[in-house]
Amino acid sequence: MKLVVFGLTISSSWGNGHATLWRGLCRSLARQGHRVIFFEKNVPYYASNRDLFVIPSGELILYDSWSTIRDRVKAELADADAAMVTSYCPDGIEATDLVLDTPRVVRAFYDLDTPVTFSKLQAKESLTYIGSRGLGEFDLVLSYTGGGALEKMQSELGAQRVAPLYGHVDPDVHHPISPLSHYVSDLSYLGTYAADRQAALQRLFIDPAGIRPQKRFLIGGAQYPDNFPWQPNIHFVRHLPPSEHPAFFSSSRLTLNITRHAMAEMGWCPSGRLFEASACGVPILTDDWEGLDSFFEPGSEILIARTTEDAVAALDLSDAELKRISRASRERTLTEHTSEHRARELEALLAGASSSSPSTGRSTAMMEA
Repeated sequence: MKLVVFGLTISSSWGNGHATLWRGLCRSLARQGHRVIFFEKNVPYYASNRDLFVIPSGELILYDSWSTIRDRVKAELADADAAMVTSYCPDGIEATDLVLDTPRVVRAFYDLDTPVTFSKLQAKESLTYIGSRGLGEFDLVLSYTGGGALEKMQSELGAQRVAPLYGHVDPDVHHPISPLSHYVSDLSYLGTYAADRQAALQRLFIDPAGIRPQKRFLIGGAQYPDNFPWQPNIHFVRHLPPSEHPAFFSSSRLTLNITRHAMAEMGWCPSGRLFEASACGVPILTDDWEGLDSFFEPGSEILIARTTEDAVAALDLSDAELKRISRASRERTLTEHTSEHRARELEALLAGASSSSPSTGRSTAMMEA
């Protein structure tokens, strides 16, 4: 299968979750004999933080403006089996027009930011990736978020065939490694500062640090304000590069996950960091949201904290109990939540859309080739 993708970025993993997800998918699709052509606009921020230049068995096409690349896009679409436009693609509307007007190709849309998409639509903000045609003409609409988000994509955006394609982790990249002394902590938290996470961070991280002053707490991230309520036992690592994530997680006795408000409110939206931490063998403490128990079993594979007391209780668990939870979590992740699993799900979804759509003329056999 030849898959043409119009996305935000795969070349730079700084400041976005899209790149890491696409890298895992592309590696797994390549192992299954497929080829991905990825079109990425060459914007300054990602250009100055580029950490990938080659896609395995595929091609990364960087471009400066849509007008200069339009003919190349048409040429790549001409013999493609499937084409996909993703959320936050800077030229998503223009790409959509070409994809929808290309015969014999499975036309897909993948929203990796579904809660944010609906928040922007509710606020009547313009989007660069969904235009006046909506999603009704796509053969397949995928969402990083499941549950009620899928129904909203049908009722509000006209999507016909919808399915979730959740986050995942590449265990070749994220796996347990030896702890590093400067990352060692009793409780860690990895995340960029966000105002809508601050109340939960106060309740589940900062307040527990005050109650357990003998323990070491560590935050990795960026954009933390000067008035952040630091405690003497809270340490900070600024701008942690993605290559350091396995060391960060592997050095943690316990790590905290806090979900952005829009994601938690919609539910069924597991962060990629959740699977990264699990694959690295660290027990996870998380806030609660609808659908969480479909990914990990609360109490045995993941710990849920709603209050400061819950977080302190998790900190006070024995090493043996935390290791039992982390082993069960990692086994669940390696069994169900790897990039390899998601690549096979994507392959099956595209093949199903091909066989059921009269507009493509593609056979399932061709999609699986």
